[in-house]
Amino acid sequence: MARGRPGWAVGFADEVWFSRLAQPALHTWAAADERLRLSAHAADPADPEAKALACYGLWLPERERMLLRFVAGRPVSAVTCTFLAWAAERLAAEGVHVLALVWDNAPWHVSREVRAWIKAHNRRVKHDGGCRLLVCRLPSRSPWLNPIEPRWAHGKRAVVEPERKLTGDELQQRLCDHYRCPLLPPLAQQLA
Repeated sequence: MARGRPGWAVGFADEVWFSRLAQPALHTWAAADERLRLSAHAADPADPEAKALACYGLWLPERERMLLRFVAGRPVSAVTCTFLAWAAERLAAEGVHVLALVWDNAPWHVSREVRAWIKAHNRRVKHDGGCRLLVCRLPSRSPWLNPIEPRWAHGKRAVVEPERKLTGDELQQRLCDHYRCPLLPPLAQQLA
């Protein structure tokens, strides 16, 4: 529906956790007498950094571009609204008037808070201009229908460090380099 319409874009959104400890499944060539094994890094109780980093992403296939924001904490409805506002503002600056946003039915996507925010946002855009969000939900339990999912897996494989555990900053920078996007300050959770 969005293809061929000027000022429209299609985007696939999702959240992911990038672990500093777990290793992704990889395949590689090795000599016959040699086995390459990736094992999870041990958690250090003295390590003050999080074991995993939460991240929001918006894959724009027509532009072959990923918009990426890390989260200080975990994905919740308020942070989802902040991410959507940031993405809509960024796309509006590029001349996009409507984003057909495809995502799953995660609780923080279908919450009253997020639905109310999208409705209010679209009303503001209609009056003041900007990028309207047209939400297209995927069926429940169907992650294979979202093209952003394989991109998460490729990103995890691209930044793996078999010999040592990455710091949170290293992991963020490597992922931003892999997805060719700037490293921005993490989205913060607003406490009531």
